[in-house]
Amino acid sequence: MLNSRTVTRIFFSSVLYGISAYGLAQQDSSSIRFDPISDAELVEPSDQDWLIWRRTYDAQGYSPLDQINKNNVGELEEAWRVSLLEGPNMATPLVHDGVMFLASAQDTVLALDATTGKQLWKYEHRPTGFPSPRIGIALHGDKVIVPTQNMQVVALEAATGEVLWKHEIGTPQHEEPLRLPYSLRGAPLVANGMVLQGVTATMIPEGGFIVGLDLETGQEVWRFHSIARPNEPGGNTWNNLALKDRSGGSVWVPASYDPELDLAYYGTAPTYDTAPLLHSLNEEGVSNEALYTNATVALRPRTGELVWFFQHMPNDQWDLDWVFERQIAELEVNGVRRKVVLTAGKMALYDVLDAATGKYLNSFDVGLQNIVTAVDPRTGDKIINPRAIPNAEDANLLCPMANAGRNWPSASINPITKMLYLPLAEICMMFGPTSDTRTLLTTGVAIVPQPMAGSDGKFGRVQAINLETGEMEWNFREVVPPVSATLSTAGGVLFVGTLDNRFLALNDTDGDILWEDDLGDIPNSFPISYGVAGKQYVAIVVGQPSVYHATVLKSYVDGFLGDESPLVNLPRVGPALVVYSLN
Repeated sequence: MLNSRTVTRIFFSSVLYGISAYGLAQQDSSSIRFDPISDAELVEPSDQDWLIWRRTYDAQGYSPLDQINKNNVGELEEAWRVSLLEGPNMATPLVHDGVMFLASAQDTVLALDATTGKQLWKYEHRPTGFPSPRIGIALHGDKVIVPTQNMQVVALEAATGEVLWKHEIGTPQHEEPLRLPYSLRGAPLVANGMVLQGVTATMIPEGGFIVGLDLETGQEVWRFHSIARPNEPGGNTWNNLALKDRSGGSVWVPASYDPELDLAYYGTAPTYDTAPLLHSLNEEGVSNEALYTNATVALRPRTGELVWFFQHMPNDQWDLDWVFERQIAELEVNGVRRKVVLTAGKMALYDVLDAATGKYLNSFDVGLQNIVTAVDPRTGDKIINPRAIPNAEDANLLCPMANAGRNWPSASINPITKMLYLPLAEICMMFGPTSDTRTLLTTGVAIVPQPMAGSDGKFGRVQAINLETGEMEWNFREVVPPVSATLSTAGGVLFVGTLDNRFLALNDTDGDILWEDDLGDIPNSFPISYGVAGKQYVAIVVGQPSVYHATVLKSYVDGFLGDESPLVNLPRVGPALVVYSLN
């Protein structure tokens, strides 16, 4: 049940240094004024705040601020910049009451004055673990909730950075050394008194999972496994593999949440161990669908109960994840107004589901992929192009590339115009044949990046989609791919960062460039917009690129274009948080 919004002002006295067994908090000498964040504020935040990963529970990535608009965005200037530590990351700043919180690289959390960048406190988690990039953190009450690189979730006091509680997420013991460790890449979700955290377990036996932690104590209350267990529902969808031989189902993108339905929506990744699933055993009651990979799962936050699921792509043999954001919207479907959850995997093929029941409603395709030839209008089942099925004889040009199409840079939605804006990389792959060679997928298929057939040399695209009709509206295309999420605003301006260090403001009605700036380094985050004392700001993190940015996409574009690539010898000034405002 939602608490009523309180207006209690809490003034915290400063603490110069606070040391705990879990880390070090360093604070500026001035006090911080901070309103505790209620459940009601997470549901309906102030227009000036950015309290959740994509601002609101519905993951729409939309700011209702309109001070920056189509008429004046050309006057945007850099307001301030703060240097950050080196390391892979995909951070999302959060802002409340003029204070910005950011999980930087190397398990460091910063609290900053959101108008100047002045550091208010810094928390350094020790010891650190495997340097896995993280999408962000969560806020609630007086807490900043942080996933760490050594599988801990830590609650910090928002005013001081002092540790309130910490919980280490236990993992199964494995006989063989792990190729990659467990990690916590997604931001936590706070819902109905619980902290929900997904776990990445890319090549680990038994697969990924989601935990529910008590908000006040950090203790684990429940655990949902994204790899169905033998002799449990869905357990017969793994070709009779033993549990130790099942892997995948990583949960590394944050959930969305509907407080009216009390449902949290997570996406799950596929498995890389594709060889044992390539062909069905043709045994009654046994399939190779591999639940709950590539699925949307709807969970009760208090208990972890699975209320419904929908598997978008059973038996994914191409590493074309459906793990990304689940966006909630009110749409008219077949003449009926419905609350829906919509999501797309790397193929940029969207499925639309009823938010309460998971019933399949419809699909729309941006026209990038050639793997699915049709979608059953009743069930949502995908009909696969026979040429896409791995075999030992030949290779085929499949689109998109396993690390292209749409990826973790999220789409945004303008809820007023019902338009969705999706960042894309138009890159395909020569796929196959299978062999005994060890590759990413255990079928041994070769995956070689290729331009699309008839490519014009433009690999980057932002696609605008009319959600009411499923029609493609305008698109913005250029040589380099977008590598940040899109940010939609009430001012009619769409923000996105690109692989050549630029930050663009596009007209959200036609895709024309209204403004651009050289960030000095690769944008690698989910941009946000916030306000303080009536002034609007736009913020983005640069220079902490994930493998997706620094290696994969750059190598494709450079390889295709050679010395003519705009990315060759591109300067990089180093990691930073960059904030813009009107002059």
